[in-house]
Amino acid sequence: MLNTIDIFNASILIVDDQEANVSLLEQMLSGTGYTRVTSTMNPREVCALHRKNGYDLILLDLQMPGMDGFQVMEGLKANVTDSYLPVLVITAQPGHKLRALQVGAKDFISKPFDLVEVKTRIHNMLEVRLLYKKLEDHNRMLEQVVEERTAELRESEARYRSLTELASDWYWEQDENMKFTKVSGPVLEMLGVQVDSFAEDTSNTQLPNSVAGWNEEEYKLLQATIAARQPFLDFLFTRVDADGSQKTFRVSGEPMFNRSSHFIGYRGIGVEQVTKK
Repeated sequence: MLNTIDIFNASILIVDDQEANVSLLEQMLSGTGYTRVTSTMNPREVCALHRKNGYDLILLDLQMPGMDGFQVMEGLKANVTDSYLPVLVITAQPGHKLRALQVGAKDFISKPFDLVEVKTRIHNMLEVRLLYKKLEDHNRMLEQVVEERTAELRESEARYRSLTELASDWYWEQDENMKFTKVSGPVLEMLGVQVDSFAEDTSNTQLPNSVAGWNEEEYKLLQATIAARQPFLDFLFTRVDADGSQKTFRVSGEPMFNRSSHFIGYRGIGVEQVTKK
């Protein structure tokens, strides 16, 4: 929320080629309580001054020799990155008001000045301007938080992948239909799944309802655990190869869910148990 101090500390630039108008506006603003008021009688200086100081409000006279207020606004739009043009135009020509609003002015003040109207329009415009800046600052902060969090997640994922590769012989991920989507290491060979047509694509490969050589009771138990969407830790299973040799594997896996708590698959790691002799 804004308070009176925020508004009175806003930076204001007066642009008018008439010294009397500049003096009147400066005295009025200072007497009201505004503390950061500057002015120029040279419209060609406005763009450079705004780039340097980033004014919260520019009081801009439209009728000036050499470079009028419309040209100043075009220059501001072309040379200043701020998407909000904080310009309140000053004009004695009623026909100029609509054109000024069309080219980017946010409001206008009529000459001769009605000081109550001037104070009210300045206050209202500064309030909107400062709220707009607060929103921009908040959005930038959120973007930074998102970027930092994304970097942390990527780093965490990289560490996780590195650890799983170091701690296991293989890593896999399956989608909700239990098709393999990611494989690291000889997963399918160890599981006893045919891999002749596997190549680089895992999308059409999934664990069948039975695999030759598996211990049937162990296989059914693992399938039941997966069907119940339960994690499993250091699950031991055995498989007999075609040459009659028996191998033992230790696997761990966990179900994956999205933010809506919808099941999206499994991921896990495994190692071949080496029997000590």
